Parts: sequence; structure tokens; C-alpha cells
Amino acid sequence: MDEKQPPIIIIGAGLAGVEAANQITKFGIRAVLYEMRPRRKTAAHKTSGLAELVCSNSLKSASMENASGILKEEMRCLGSLVIEAAEASRVPAGKALAVDREIFSDYITQKIQGNGLIDLRREEVTKIPEDGIVIVATGPLTSDALCAEISSLTESEYLYFYDAISPIIDADTIDRSKTFRGSRYDREDSGDGDYLNCPLSQDQYYELVDDLIHGEKVETKEFEKAIYFQSCMPVEVMCERGRETLRFGPLKPVGLVDPRTGKIPFAVLQLRTENTEETMYNMVGFQTKLKYPQQRAVFRKVPGLERVEFLRYGSVHRNTYIDSPRLLEKDLSLKSRPSVFFAGQITGVEGYVESAATGIVCGINASRKALGLVPAPAPRETSIGSLLEYISVPGKTGFQPMNINFGLFPKVEGRMGKEKKRGIIAQRAIESIRAYEPF
Repeated sequence: MDEKQPPIIIIGAGLAGVEAANQITKFGIRAVLYEMRPRRKTAAHKTSGLAELVCSNSLKSASMENASGILKEEMRCLGSLVIEAAEASRVPAGKALAVDREIFSDYITQKIQGNGLIDLRREEVTKIPEDGIVIVATGPLTSDALCAEISSLTESEYLYFYDAISPIIDADTIDRSKTFRGSRYDREDSGDGDYLNCPLSQDQYYELVDDLIHGEKVETKEFEKAIYFQSCMPVEVMCERGRETLRFGPLKPVGLVDPRTGKIPFAVLQLRTENTEETMYNMVGFQTKLKYPQQRAVFRKVPGLERVEFLRYGSVHRNTYIDSPRLLEKDLSLKSRPSVFFAGQITGVEGYVESAATGIVCGINASRKALGLVPAPAPRETSIGSLLEYISVPGKTGFQPMNINFGLFPKVEGRMGKEKKRGIIAQRAIESIRAYEPF
């Protein structure tokens, strides 16, 4: 370590920020990591822990048959702190990588605090330092003061959308006699045995839809337009698109046979465990903007949930992101000011793992810049490289947040089945990331 080497400043200690700090120390460079909590709270966070998960405890699929699984393996190859913590705090969720949120955050917090090259400062940053290398990883809940600073720096208006989170309920208050554990499509390896299923009759389903449509909701502020990200859309908004929408979305009953009747219910609400002790369950896909008393009244009509206690109600908060294709290079540095990098959901990636991956990218490239080295972009064939391509290259339509998906990878030539094509994409990505030498 060169004591004369100035530290790299990171603003925000969420998933992207902690990943960036972790990567920077691998280069022997010091990092100053700022986190405004607990001095300054946000609309969604509940603790002062680093990398707190607020929307769900699932990091999505861990299977290499899924684009998200490929991304996780690439991050593992690059020494991801987030993936390391996820494996240490994993809870049953079939093929998905779900975690105990408290253990996950505690693990990362201890790792960061125990790293002698990282100076963790519990302070709010309202101005981006003019000197040195800076990584902005403030996430979707960037404070108003820093939002104004970034807006001025980028000479642009912010884009935004609303993100909704699902309720969490006390496992002991679920009436198990009215629920069942099921396996979708009757597949033993589907992992749905890790979920509790609440069956709804036709009348119960339509009553729920009516309640969601007519229930009292938290309204959007007059000066803001509600723009919801497709995969995190409130159930009320889904219902407004049609009374059958939920039956083909989060309440789809396909393949879930109730062993007590031998039949597939009209609709099914799934519950997923939130922690290793299985004392908490998440209402899967039930992001909501209903007011708290309404949530209690409406969701207690679901079979099995008549007496549930809510450990966390669903809520809605605004997510903010910049016009990255216009503003950022592929190394995620600002075109107008190359010493400033952006990481996390503020860049327009969507999802926990995607956000963390951009932190890895920033940590690597900010370190290389500090050492006078050229950027080391991730290979285009990788999921990381594909994400960077999406958020740094202007497209034909307006820029919107995006999860990793097979549509972002380079095209595989030739006529073949979907599974074979995706297998080639996965193999090509992992071979490329293993040959990648950014350090």
C-alpha cells in the first residue's frame, strides 16, 4: 500500500458502495466510505446496517439456466462481497438465492468495519468533492440535497419511477390448516415446496380484486407522476389493467394442486420464508400502496391469513436514476468529469445483484484510474458487460431501468433451441469472466 496514494471516496454504503470499497482494497488503495444512516433516515430503510435489503430478501435465481444465475457466478469469480454474504446467510427458496436480511447486513457490516483499508464514516454528503476520485453509490433513495447536486453536475433532469415493497407477516400467525406447500408443474426440483400457498376460490379472488381497486391508497404527490418499474408493480395497478391480471401474475395457480381437494385452486397467493428460523414470511409479488389499515383489513381476508400479524407493511417509495447512456462511459465514469463514477440503481440497473455488480465495476475502474492504468471493461459476452452495454450506449427508445436478462447478451448465431442457445451464452460468459484480468 502506498501511503501517499489518496483514498477513493465512496458516497453510499448500500450493495454497490460496499462492493466498490471491497474491490478498491484489493488494489491496496484506501477507501473512505460514507453512509448517512442512522443520522439521516430514508423512507424505506429500517436499520443502520450496511447493505440493508428493503424490497425483498430474494436475490433471484441461482441457476445457470437463468441470466441472474450467470451474473452471480461472474460476481463470485470477481470476489464479490455481496455473494459471499448471501451464501453465509442463505435461507430455503428453491432455486432462488434468498437470504436472512439481518444476518446478510451484519455480515457485510462486520467485513467492512474489519477492513483496515476502509474508513467508514457515518455522515451525510451533500456535495460531491471536487478533488480526487469519487464513486456515487447513493442508490434509489438519494437525499434531496445530493439529488440537486447531481442534477447540477450532470446538467440534466432526473428520471424516476416508484418502487413498491411487499408486506412481511409473522409465521406463527398463519393458519397452516388452510394453506399447503406445493410444487409448481409437479416438478420435484422446482423449489416451490419452500413456499406456503394460500388458495382462493373464485368469489374470494374477485372480492380481493375489488378491495385492491377500491381500497384507500397512499396517493402520489401532485408534482410527481407515478411511473412503476414493470417487475415491481403494485398489485392495485395490476388490477386496474384488468380483473384477471393477478391470476396470470403473482396469483397464478398453474401447477399448484391443493392436496386436500386434489384440484388446482382458482388463484393462489404464495408466501416465502424471510429468515433462517422461518419466523417471517413475505407475501410474494404483493407490492402495494394501500394504506396500512387497509392492508390489514384486505389481506386478512385471504385464506390462512385471517389472524396474521404484520411485521412490515407494504409501502411505496420513489426510485431515482440518471440518464446513463447519455452521461456515462462504459467504465461508469461521468463523461463530463471522468474522476466521478456512478454505481448501483442510480445508473438505471434494476435489482440487488445488478446494483452490486456495478459497484464491482466502479471499484475496479476507479482503482485503475487512481493508479494511472487504462479502464478494464468487462467482456461484452458476460452478463456484467451486457449490463454495461445497456446503460452506457444510447438506444432507440427512452432509457428505462433493466434487470439482467438473456436479451441483453450478444446474439448467438445459428438455428437452435432456446435451452441450447442459453447454454452457449452461459458457457461463453463464464469462460470470458475467468479470462478477464482487471487486477
